[in-house]
Amino acid sequence: MRILFLGTGTSTGIPTLCCPCAVCQSNDPRNKRLRASVLVQNNGFNFLIDTSTDLRQQCLRHNITRIDGVLYTHHHADHVHGIDELRCFNFFNKNVIPCYGNELTLAAIKKNFSYIFDGEKPQGGGVPQLDMITLNGDSFALGGVRVQPVDIIHGNMIILGYKINNAAYVTDCSGLPDKAREILSGLDVLVLNALGFEPHPTHFCLDQALEAIAELRPKRAILTHINHKFDHETVSRDLPDNVELAYDGLTVNL
Repeated sequence: MRILFLGTGTSTGIPTLCCPCAVCQSNDPRNKRLRASVLVQNNGFNFLIDTSTDLRQQCLRHNITRIDGVLYTHHHADHVHGIDELRCFNFFNKNVIPCYGNELTLAAIKKNFSYIFDGEKPQGGGVPQLDMITLNGDSFALGGVRVQPVDIIHGNMIILGYKINNAAYVTDCSGLPDKAREILSGLDVLVLNALGFEPHPTHFCLDQALEAIAELRPKRAILTHINHKFDHETVSRDLPDNVELAYDGLTVNL
């Protein structure tokens, strides 16, 4: 199994439109961050965690020609708005793509993208062929990978992180319930969001993320969903030995 980081930025992406700051103007490719998403690959089976706003660009960049499933963390725009790109994979691979999420997430997606799900014959272009599957908290197999949904706190919502075999992907987290801490303890790899330096009402800042990592004690921790306050080289110097910043294109083999 391998995890490919398609995007590691916050909702605006980096560089942020109109911003003259040093990170947004940086020439370091690790400071160029598309919207957060990963591709999990296992023996030829490919599934996404989230369909980011930048999904088309991400798939072209990495020559991704097949998607066999999608795990949705939640329904916010930067994690969902690439959903229409899935229709190309339907067409060329002749498949219906299963999409998993909690009840709140799938209800919002069906509402916000009603043209996909209203059953009406499309005028002009086609629509994605998706099988929306509500998760109830139980683990399940997806392409030979054991997937465990994990309830986490994002502001005033409960969204999902995912444990995949002995790794986990947790983004947009502002708090971890006790059950989540139990599931996420002692992993080989923990991917966790760290938005910036300052406390935020809906995301861990760097200090909060590092505190959670110290408690959960993964062998390796990777920080993602990063804003334009983090210069990759500068921030990386001061991180603990088992913690690193993600960057677009990073591949983790497990």
